[in-house]
Amino acid sequence: MSNVQPFTVHVPDEVLSDLRERIARTRWPDEIADVAWSQGTPLSFLQDKLLAWSAFDWPSACHALNAVPQFVASFGDVTVHFVHQKAKHGSGIPLILTHGWPSAYIEYLPVMRMLTDPASFGIDGPEFDVVIPSLPGYGFSPRPLRTGVNYRYVADVWRSLMRSLGYARYGAGGGDFGSGVAAFMALDDPASVIGLHLTNFDLTPPLSTADTLYQAEHGAWASAERGYSAIQSTKPQTLGYGLNDSPAGLAAWLLEKWRSWCGTPPPDDFLLTLLTLYWVTGSITPSLRDYYDNRWHAVTPSYIDVPTAAAVFPNQQVFEGEPTRDWLCGLYDIQRWTVYGEGGHFAPIEQPHIVAHDIAAFFASL
Repeated sequence: MSNVQPFTVHVPDEVLSDLRERIARTRWPDEIADVAWSQGTPLSFLQDKLLAWSAFDWPSACHALNAVPQFVASFGDVTVHFVHQKAKHGSGIPLILTHGWPSAYIEYLPVMRMLTDPASFGIDGPEFDVVIPSLPGYGFSPRPLRTGVNYRYVADVWRSLMRSLGYARYGAGGGDFGSGVAAFMALDDPASVIGLHLTNFDLTPPLSTADTLYQAEHGAWASAERGYSAIQSTKPQTLGYGLNDSPAGLAAWLLEKWRSWCGTPPPDDFLLTLLTLYWVTGSITPSLRDYYDNRWHAVTPSYIDVPTAAAVFPNQQVFEGEPTRDWLCGLYDIQRWTVYGEGGHFAPIEQPHIVAHDIAAFFASL
């Protein structure tokens, strides 16, 4: 563990002052009346959010972030920021949980609190030692300035991280890009992974003719909502100039996804903390490169022979489709499949108690 160093979140006052000044100088566009969200983030919605962001109590948010144990460690050409919270009553099941885009490590903090001390939250299950890393290019984990930083690359770094913490075997879980990273951890080193827990699926088998309903549902979503992915996976640098320079642009781009992909968006304090993390660390452009690297440096996975739990949360504001167990069994050894009536793409922050209970029940069964 000599490579692991404690980390404290600190943002200079001048960075926060510059943020507030930029918000005040926003040059607002016009808007067509009565189109709601059909053309993107509405003007009045964004104006309200930026007003709240300008008045946001970052010192209190920062104090709350620093209440959890955070660290950094270097592996090859990447430095990883992570949270490491051990079980309250001693040895817990090691578990690494990975977020996706446009999120950050803070998405999993409520789940972490419940898993390290489940009895205090009414969860009947084992305690866990929880590790929550920030993906390269997000928050306090710089992204290497090269291409090829894909799921498999990050999975290899995460294995090095877990070894450095003294964990030979562990569980892995995640959502969005984090689900792909966790899946490659299991694929490339199945002997080290006790079980795989996923709240959505970035890696999927080919669709068959039996999956016509999901194809129709997902196709309708993609035709209306997939534009962000096309630009982020082809020209992330071009998009990054505007989003990195304008708080309004950054907030409009990220908050639209949090509205569309959630069942119920999380409270403003969470969203404003997230926006501030992206802004003060300059994360937006490097985070967009996940789409480029996982498209143009993709690795096609083979069958993942590790016990897998799927916690399915299909309740998005803009419905993306509900995958089927039979389809995903083509890639995963699914031993637990549960569809929930609440929660969407960001289930760990939308429904943390449900996610924590599902994780605890799955690993207790192994």
